[in-house]
Amino acid sequence: MVIRQDKRNKGLLVLVALLVMSILIAGCGGQKPAENQPAKADKVKVAFVYVGPVGDAGWSYAHDQGRKQLEQEMPNVETTYVESVPEGADAERVLTELAMKGNKIIFATSFGYMDYVQKVAQKFPDVTFLHCSGFKTADNVGTYFGRMYQARYLSGLAAGKHTQSNTIGYVAAFPIPEVVRGINAFTLGVQAANPEAKVRVVWTNTWYNPATEKDAAKSLLDAGADVIAMHQDTPAPMQAAEEKDKFAVSYNTDMRSFAPKAILTGPVWNWGPYYVKTVKAILDKSWKSEQYWGSMAENLVDLGPYGPMVAEDTKAVIAKKKEEIVKGQWDVFTGPLTDQQGNVKVPAGQKMTDKELLEFNWFVQGVDGTIAK
Repeated sequence: MVIRQDKRNKGLLVLVALLVMSILIAGCGGQKPAENQPAKADKVKVAFVYVGPVGDAGWSYAHDQGRKQLEQEMPNVETTYVESVPEGADAERVLTELAMKGNKIIFATSFGYMDYVQKVAQKFPDVTFLHCSGFKTADNVGTYFGRMYQARYLSGLAAGKHTQSNTIGYVAAFPIPEVVRGINAFTLGVQAANPEAKVRVVWTNTWYNPATEKDAAKSLLDAGADVIAMHQDTPAPMQAAEEKDKFAVSYNTDMRSFAPKAILTGPVWNWGPYYVKTVKAILDKSWKSEQYWGSMAENLVDLGPYGPMVAEDTKAVIAKKKEEIVKGQWDVFTGPLTDQQGNVKVPAGQKMTDKELLEFNWFVQGVDGTIAK
């Protein structure tokens, strides 16, 4: 009996030893224990602040399309946005809250946020702020915008070709350099196509107010305009033109679906590539504060699709001028340029500097309107 018991004990010991060895082998060659797995990296939080609703079909919508592209192309990024933020003290509150919630990159997408971005950036030196269309920078603040005046000029060529009354209406938001620059570029295009045409400006003092924008367009149409252009955030001026069986030039996005019988074409934004490139640069620490001003050659700005009423010869003229701009052979604000009073502001052969363009405070000859001080 004793001998049999010893054999059983030895057999059990061998069995236990084999079991232990199999566990050790599985531990070495199989899956690692959960505690040895690297922790899942947290997503980088990126926030956007919009002056209007993302459904405006214009400015804020275009930026939000860029935000979506950023999130799609960079899965390590988590984006959020706050829409309809006024250009006032409320902007400072929103920017502060976004920084406190852990957003490491914040894009403020309207000119009037400029001073609030500066104030909040001082309180959060580890957050990178990008301000659209402004001109104030800091170590953790950069500005960005596009040379939309290039596409504005091309759209002016289309408008000049289509006016019969030689009066083109322009619904404009605020008398700031960005808007003034666009009006001037558009007017130069109009007059290149039709030297007899004038561009009449009405100010709305709002970026987003469909009713106000539409009323402004109606006043211009009642005054004899047969083409309406705009620097606004909604299709309302375009709809006013269609209701009167007139033509229109849109802005920000392809708005043809809102006024298909009226819209000739329109300057459009393509923000996505810039947002992707900038966030990548910030994350790999190659980003430095700058004043970025993207061009048509970089595809940040472009001319949108044509309506069916635009003739092929008009398209050919525009295509030729676009090619010159993209290749750097010519740019819009090249002299001679004169102001409304006929004074030469830019002599022949000279080109306005970026500083002068960013401070634009006078109208070129051909504009019917005033700039409030």
